[in-house]
Amino acid sequence: MSHRVPGRTDHVVVVGAGLAGLSAALHLLGAGRRVTVLERSEHPGGRAGQLDLRSPHGTYRVDPGPTVLTMPELLDEALSAVGEKLDERLDLVPLDPAYRARFADGSTIDVHADAEAMTEEVRATCGPAAAAGYERLRSWLTRLYEVEIDRFICANHDSPLGLVGPDLARLAALGGFGRLGPRVARMLPDERLARIFTFQSLYAGVPPNRALGAYGVIAYMDTIAGVFFPRGGMRQVAQVLADAAVAAGAMIHYGRTATGLERRGGRVAAVRHSVTGGGRDGGGERLPCDAVVLTPDLPVVHDLIGRAPRRPVPLHWSPSAVVLHAGLRTPRPDLAHHTISFGAAWRRTFREIIDDGRLMSDPSLLVTRPTATDPELAPTGSELVYVLAPCPNLERGRIDWARVGPAYRDELLAVLADRGIELREDLDVTHMVTPAEWAAVGYGAGTPFSAAHTLAQTGPFRPRNLVRGLENAVLAGCGTTPGVGIPPVLISGRLAAQRITGAVHRRSSRARRVPTGG
Repeated sequence: MSHRVPGRTDHVVVVGAGLAGLSAALHLLGAGRRVTVLERSEHPGGRAGQLDLRSPHGTYRVDPGPTVLTMPELLDEALSAVGEKLDERLDLVPLDPAYRARFADGSTIDVHADAEAMTEEVRATCGPAAAAGYERLRSWLTRLYEVEIDRFICANHDSPLGLVGPDLARLAALGGFGRLGPRVARMLPDERLARIFTFQSLYAGVPPNRALGAYGVIAYMDTIAGVFFPRGGMRQVAQVLADAAVAAGAMIHYGRTATGLERRGGRVAAVRHSVTGGGRDGGGERLPCDAVVLTPDLPVVHDLIGRAPRRPVPLHWSPSAVVLHAGLRTPRPDLAHHTISFGAAWRRTFREIIDDGRLMSDPSLLVTRPTATDPELAPTGSELVYVLAPCPNLERGRIDWARVGPAYRDELLAVLADRGIELREDLDVTHMVTPAEWAAVGYGAGTPFSAAHTLAQTGPFRPRNLVRGLENAVLAGCGTTPGVGIPPVLISGRLAAQRITGAVHRRSSRARRVPTGG
């Protein structure tokens, strides 16, 4: 049994109303705890928050954070903790294709979650041998998921020794501790397909040729379990979780920043907080608590605690990203909801942003058009487009973003135009976010993807969700276990709640069902 918070835990303060904090709040409420949430913004969501861009033609409702939603059963699980149902709160649309991949040679491949549809897509674009390889890959990814989900992803770990057992042996036999890129390439010799099923490792901060095979589970979530989009935008995900928490009795205080932890012995007795923007001098109001869940990024958590934990080597941060939001006055029906525009370069791209600290010379870009699914996110007749370009974090790349940013915006637009995605001619409004902006809101090394999933920062070696020296403080969010992405962050909230309540998690029959798409 994993370690749990000792002593009284009747009232829990959750710092942060992002997806991790809201997940923790719902699971705590379901276990009978009283919950108060402090959120520095004026709305829920954290990274998955809200941004409205206004122009003379109207308002564009932007999702400034993640745009890819997978594993919605985890949302249903959090809501069910307080007797709610996801389909009664959120209108989720399955995306087909989940992605459209466009390549430098002019070819395109649509990615379908359905097994038969994807096999036919691969056969038509890459040939029968590739289709057979895809079927083998799909089987391998599904088996990886089945082995990992309960034992390695959805569990608290107190020691690496706790993982030793039959499941670890099964994961090793599946190639979970080998390298993802070479494994996929053996099944999919067509490099276009290999890219589609390995680019997700960049979410974890590691290039495919170095990523553990176990991280193929991210490709499973993207390409087999399916990608969804909520009507109203990704902001609706956090909003429905927050609404359900309040309906179940939680108090959420927006516009309040935690400024310090008041200790009594080895416990947190209260969280000090003040109006956001009022400084971090430890002043403001005092909110007593029996336990606390801290969900900000690790540098902010370490600041609140007053120290960073000792590690044999410093934390290694994931690459960052530049995000360009653009409102367009002309419809773009040729663009899918998610388009991946791959450059000709591949390994060089990862070397540039991860090892060399330079911008991509031949970028691969994620272009999201949410108005393909929900036109109401933009003024009538307009489109909303989001361009994500991976880039070095601030520790790896010493880039003067105040100077370079505007020129890089123009460069990205020119690259897309050269690839047949012309956005420059009818720009209504734009907004760009760089690593400098990510750093300003407290993200380590200016990356929204937090600590990279290197071997030394994976599973039980990732920063723990327990705080040494504070027996009633627990962490949640992408910097702790299990890691980065909407599914892991939702799980992290439940794991934090379990540390406090001691509950044993049993997934519902719906959550246990492994989608096959066949």
